[in-house]
Amino acid sequence: MSNLDREAVPSLCGGRGFVVAEPVRELLSPRHVKLGAATEVRRLLPNLGRRMVGAWCFVDHYGPDDITDEPGMQVPPHPHMGLQTVSWLHDGEVLHRDSTGSLQTIHPRELGLMTSGRAISHSEESPKSHARFLHGAQLWVALPDTHRHTEARFEHHADLPVVTAPGLSAKMLLGALDGAESPGTTYTPIVGADLTLTQGTDVRLPLEPDFEYAVLSMAGEAHVDGVPVLPGSMLYLGCGRTELPLRAASDASLMLLGGEPFEEELIMWWNFIGRTQEDIEQARADWMTGSRFGEVKGYDGGALPAPELPAVPLKPRGRVR
Repeated sequence: MSNLDREAVPSLCGGRGFVVAEPVRELLSPRHVKLGAATEVRRLLPNLGRRMVGAWCFVDHYGPDDITDEPGMQVPPHPHMGLQTVSWLHDGEVLHRDSTGSLQTIHPRELGLMTSGRAISHSEESPKSHARFLHGAQLWVALPDTHRHTEARFEHHADLPVVTAPGLSAKMLLGALDGAESPGTTYTPIVGADLTLTQGTDVRLPLEPDFEYAVLSMAGEAHVDGVPVLPGSMLYLGCGRTELPLRAASDASLMLLGGEPFEEELIMWWNFIGRTQEDIEQARADWMTGSRFGEVKGYDGGALPAPELPAVPLKPRGRVR
């Protein structure tokens, strides 16, 4: 999914300078953003209070939206570089096309993982014949410098490992949890898991103390380390945890996101992640002139133009609050 803000502002991310090296409970409120004509999303990362969680650098939560008489998601072809996109659905379907020739319909709780590397372009749309509801999350993972120029690729994994405990089912998006490991390709120590809890569940989830974590609420009412987390909000948890208490006041769905704090300084602007002003300027110029990012074939409509660059210089920095 694209960042469709027409006045894109740079996010200065990365570096360990502002990583909380102990457990915390920091509730993040979303920013509401229009995504095309029909879809509004709740943006949790980047956030005024927190820019990254491990290598996770962008989190949008959308729906559940009743799109019975609506076109649903309609995101025209647009570029990416320096990152991975993770498409995750609870309801509905999304048709993915990209410039490597991939054409894939993603269904609920299937992993759509696109590694942009040096350059890729893609589109996302609800099929013409689609389910009533659309509900999901779109997430980005920053690629480390050693892999940010890798070849672009798309992966679709319908069969993902599951961790179970009484009242809990955890499906693995990326990385490993309690011995279960996702087949999705990763480039940094990271974890992403979709948690389903039944009402009354009271469990403790094993964690890595060197990872920082956050939990996004998708549906229902759950208490994360004693904090009520309602749908569309995210609780940042810091580092230094070996387990996470979870209690479900109703049937609930959560997403656990974590990883080793991202050491590198980077610039995230529009749909690009780079390290220098020149990285971003060149990527924008290449997209606008039709080079490097390839062509998305089969999409009924034109590509998305890039916004204007800000007048102030873009500088890579560490994590900022």
